[in-house]
Amino acid sequence: MGIVLGICAGYFRGALDEVLMGFTDVVLIIPKIPLIIVLGAYLQPSIWILIPVLGLLSWESTARVTRSKTLQLREAGYVKSARCMGFSSWHIMSTDIFPNLYHVLLPKFMLATASAMISEASLSFLGLSDISMKSWGTMLSFAFFRGGFIRDMWWWYVPPGICITLCVISIALIGFGLETQGEEHAGEGADAM
Repeated sequence: MGIVLGICAGYFRGALDEVLMGFTDVVLIIPKIPLIIVLGAYLQPSIWILIPVLGLLSWESTARVTRSKTLQLREAGYVKSARCMGFSSWHIMSTDIFPNLYHVLLPKFMLATASAMISEASLSFLGLSDISMKSWGTMLSFAFFRGGFIRDMWWWYVPPGICITLCVISIALIGFGLETQGEEHAGEGADAM
């Protein structure tokens, strides 16, 4: 959703850009965790509430990054040439702009995945996820509510904490590595011009 809105806003600009980015700003200010807490209070806590809410409210930063990169690519020589040759806007967006966004979008996807893991673990810790599903956040919750912290039973809470930390850090580092690789790729393209 963020990719489509970002490409359309960046390519067409004008009124469509203002409407799409205004909608993105509205979604950006909706707090995810409190919304899930409210939904969990009124509905039965479930992973099927968590997935759609996190999915439907986590695309706005991708839309902003995609829009800014599309604004840059829109002025590239090959895009202007394609417009002069009479290609449709949808053809240009799908064949000339979108393939050049992967080095920006892949790191963004990795960082969004790490953020979703932290959100899921924190909501599971609060008991707002399905307790029958295995989760590191649920393990921390059981350790907390059954006295693992007070009795200094570190083997209850340290392993899931380390697993969450290592997993999120490794995903974030992969994302940062892909971002650095994409910047080097963009720098080489600028040098070739």
